[in-house]
Amino acid sequence: MSLAPTSLPKRGTSFDLGIAVAILAAAGSIRAAALDGIAFTGELGLDGALRPVPGALPSAAAAAAAGFVTVVVAQANLREALLVPGVRVVAPASLAALVAWLNGRSPAGAAVQVAGPGTGLPLPGDSAPRAGHGDVPERDLADVAGQPQARRAAEICAAGGHHLLLRGRPGLGRTLLAERIPSIMPDLSPDEALEVTAIRSIAGALARDVPLVTRPPFIAPHHTATIAAIAGGGSGIIRPGAASLAHRGCLFLDCAPEFDRATLDALRQPAETGEIAIARTGLTARIPARFTLVLGADLCPCRSAAPAGEDACDCTPLARRRYLARLSGPLLDRADLKITLLPVTRDILLADARSGEPGTVVAGRVAAARDRAARRLNGTPWQLNAHVPGPEIRRAFPPEPGATVPLERAIALGQVSTRSADRSAALSWTLADLAGIGQPRLAEVGSALALWLGVAP
Repeated sequence: MSLAPTSLPKRGTSFDLGIAVAILAAAGSIRAAALDGIAFTGELGLDGALRPVPGALPSAAAAAAAGFVTVVVAQANLREALLVPGVRVVAPASLAALVAWLNGRSPAGAAVQVAGPGTGLPLPGDSAPRAGHGDVPERDLADVAGQPQARRAAEICAAGGHHLLLRGRPGLGRTLLAERIPSIMPDLSPDEALEVTAIRSIAGALARDVPLVTRPPFIAPHHTATIAAIAGGGSGIIRPGAASLAHRGCLFLDCAPEFDRATLDALRQPAETGEIAIARTGLTARIPARFTLVLGADLCPCRSAAPAGEDACDCTPLARRRYLARLSGPLLDRADLKITLLPVTRDILLADARSGEPGTVVAGRVAAARDRAARRLNGTPWQLNAHVPGPEIRRAFPPEPGATVPLERAIALGQVSTRSADRSAALSWTLADLAGIGQPRLAEVGSALALWLGVAP
């Protein structure tokens, strides 16, 4: 027996069931005609029990794309495989129950569950229960006390898909703010929901009870995470990392300078292209990773709760510069907004308690801005302003005549590179979409440049 194509390495236990069925069919224990149009995925225990495997959803989708009309999976993978439309899913409890079903006999009890096409879980908009972020419950942006500039930056990031750098001493709300960025993003479209769910399925991180993920995910790995944990990989079977698990959502790296330099630089490519390429001998796996990156950084290595320069912080200016220099220039270039969090006064806290803007109001503005961008980008491969390459921004989506004067002056002074100017131009389009105007003006371009330089008031 051969597992074609022979040039492609095969690893994992998901082949157990297919190999066992092929052997039984060759031995005459199963009618060969009964196997037509059926794909088998599952792990077999020594007692013959059929066990679930990661990646049942993309396996079922690939089988459907190849022309199979029926897929056989473990019962724990049934609801997941049912997300693929137009496929009949068979879920036996054991190999013996599957053999009986294939030979036309009726196994006892619920040893085999069969669900026909069209009986899968509903997609977003239907009434069935759906999964949320899976990692952090839905929260309200109004919980963030003070920090109007940072809350405005969160709104811009959610509307345009831009990356964000949050600087400031501990306790000012970096994590609180980052956790709430997905809450003001719109629900995932049906195609996006299946894409995000498939990634989590491959990673073995999918909830069994409600498998479909319909809200943008939020992933916040610890600063001790390795390159493989962030970017994905593995010595045997390739698994998605935190960057891919944050696909269509938010990847938050708090205390970013504490991460290994190589780990941070591994995010430079996906932060711009939206996918991660993992090369192994004989194959290269490309995994989607279109996330909004939020970097959190303290002002000094001692992480003092007092502002820099006060007695509680003994760090020298050189130590502070070295600490922030752990974030490479190319990575910082990809942060379209750079915000410094300021201490919150008692008056600001009281004012926010009386008139804090609910997250639902912000989410409405974000949805309207995304609709404007979608209409403008209709017919292109891009969905959000941050996804549009620089040359296309300059060629197809220029600001108003004369509005680029701040960018031209910044380039002449050496404050920004051409790529940085392009990112600022894309950011100006998001500001225009939020303002409801048809084209960025001088004000939007100037504000975008200030946000990129980190000097916005």
